[in-house]
Amino acid sequence: MTETFQFKLLATDGKARRGEVSMPRGTIRTPAFMPVGTVGTVKAMYLDQVRELGADIILGNTYHLMLRPGPERVARLGGLHELIRWPHPILTDSGGFQVMSLSGLRKLDEQGVTFKSHVDGALHHMSPERSIEIQGLLDSDIQMQLDECVALPASPTEIERAMEMSLRWAERCKVAFGDQRGKAMFGIVQGGDIPHLRVRSAQALAGLDLKGYAIGGLAVGEPQEVMLDMIDTTIPHMPFEKPRYLMGVGTPDDMLKSVARGIDMFDCVMPTRSGRHGLAFTRRGRINLRNARHAEDMRPLDEESNCPAARDYSRAYLHHLIRANESLGGMLLTWNNLSYYQDLMAGIRKAIEEGRFADFMAETQENWARGDLAPL
Repeated sequence: MTETFQFKLLATDGKARRGEVSMPRGTIRTPAFMPVGTVGTVKAMYLDQVRELGADIILGNTYHLMLRPGPERVARLGGLHELIRWPHPILTDSGGFQVMSLSGLRKLDEQGVTFKSHVDGALHHMSPERSIEIQGLLDSDIQMQLDECVALPASPTEIERAMEMSLRWAERCKVAFGDQRGKAMFGIVQGGDIPHLRVRSAQALAGLDLKGYAIGGLAVGEPQEVMLDMIDTTIPHMPFEKPRYLMGVGTPDDMLKSVARGIDMFDCVMPTRSGRHGLAFTRRGRINLRNARHAEDMRPLDEESNCPAARDYSRAYLHHLIRANESLGGMLLTWNNLSYYQDLMAGIRKAIEEGRFADFMAETQENWARGDLAPL
């Protein structure tokens, strides 16, 4: 732990990076996967479990926490860490993505966005300054600039307009953030699937000399090849000595390929959401526990896993729980999935340290391709 926000590169292997983010509430080992705790909870998990699985940091969502319980209330209760009993680092996103995707009524202009709450229909206004104010009231450790995320495909004119707006908002967010000792504000590169817009956004944000940088506006419907092309385009224009965060990504394969391109941090609802819908991530690939083939299979998901959910419960029981719509089924599969994601990150970090990331990546992908155990 340190009194200031610091990022240190410990090893590189090709473009893959092994590093550490140090801040007053703890150290984040990178590459890192941040479980999503949207409204102050990682769904279907105790936060003690999340920590035990290896998470150094979790994510909270400004939009949802703004609507309930409300940032001023969270501040009166001692901040988000105190409220949810998580004394380790928290990153909050700006709320911009949810405003664009969830609110049925919204009006966007230079000052920010006015939107209708999906909870009770009340009107709210989110400006860059208000987004940073809310994140400060939540007392998050890493705060994100307000940006406009355009769903792909979109017209070049619309993508460029949103990118330029996001740059202007980044400047305002930096002023609003000020100098919060021990904390950081990250800028967000936009530009859709247009290479020269991505480059322009990355270069302009680099000029703001922020503590870290994210790539946003990907994993929003475009093919994986487009996402990877945009990462390849953007990375050379992001500061080498600052952490790089790919927002909202993704599958284990997405993360492996993104680490190979120089990404340090990830978040995604996929492991938790998939668990609640009967899907398990394992070293043998993705397994659908709803399938009838598991109904009388007493073998575990993965006998070699360190996670009790994968090692100690039979597929037959997990299948029964999911088909019976029992909450325990989603809890166990979420536990398994977050364990797999954190184990994958630990394996990636170790492989980079040992200079064998390419071999680790190939072995991992071969195991996925080999597939699950044969049915009984």
